[in-house]
Amino acid sequence: MTSPKILLAAHNIRPKKQFGQNFIVDPAFADMIVCRAGISSEDIILEIGAGVGALTVPLARKAKMIFAVEKDSRIIGILNTQILAGGFTNVSIIGKDILAMDIGALSEDAGGNIIVMGNLPYNISSQILVRLIHSRQNIRRAVLMLQKELSQRITAQAGCKDYGRLSVMLSYCSDIKKLIDVKASLFYPRPKVDSEILELKFKKEIQDQATDELFFFKVIKAGFGNRRKTLKNALNASELNIGADAATHVLENSGIDPIRRAETLTVEEFVKLSNNLLEAISK
Repeated sequence: MTSPKILLAAHNIRPKKQFGQNFIVDPAFADMIVCRAGISSEDIILEIGAGVGALTVPLARKAKMIFAVEKDSRIIGILNTQILAGGFTNVSIIGKDILAMDIGALSEDAGGNIIVMGNLPYNISSQILVRLIHSRQNIRRAVLMLQKELSQRITAQAGCKDYGRLSVMLSYCSDIKKLIDVKASLFYPRPKVDSEILELKFKKEIQDQATDELFFFKVIKAGFGNRRKTLKNALNASELNIGADAATHVLENSGIDPIRRAETLTVEEFVKLSNNLLEAISK
């Protein structure tokens, strides 16, 4: 494949920082991603941020179908040329913002659960991950390249400084595995930090199920919305409209010291707290 730098320069296109555009420059590295992801001829792929096709092309050689999503209208023409040059008929280019797409509808139209892949723009990575969580009934797994800082937050365990809202949400509904360490030198333009590729396998069944999942996610958000506050004060200051006395009562009934902070709670403790809070509010 022609270098992304050369392709973009030939069309007088400069990467947009606000789009978080960093293009893979090594075809062998793109091939390795597809190999490590275990893509087969039966897989339907939703690729986020297809760019000029560095990952799309090797995916097209392996997968049944690729929905290549690219927001930047300036480079869709380049992407289309790359697909045509390869003679691929299993790639559908979608010129949209991934955050505006109905992933469930796309999966149903495709006739099966999808695998999501892509190099996520840092500025909207968290939003995309939350969107995938809510759409996970239609997603078998996700293989995502993330800046190292975010990847470490996702994989952090309770009690660590990096542990946060996404750590809890993703641990609740998926099994997380690091696949590849990625050096910044593998991209154009070169980002300031290294990245990591994570695989998220969404669970078909959750052992410790939240009674109301949307409420559970709100409780997590409330806990981490005021990280420096104790859980009692964080819940009291949140949009959940729970008074300090009520919060203390539910926390104690859940076996959680009210002066603990959100980053010390395990996923199971968050589930128990959410279920007990919901019961208390419903009375």
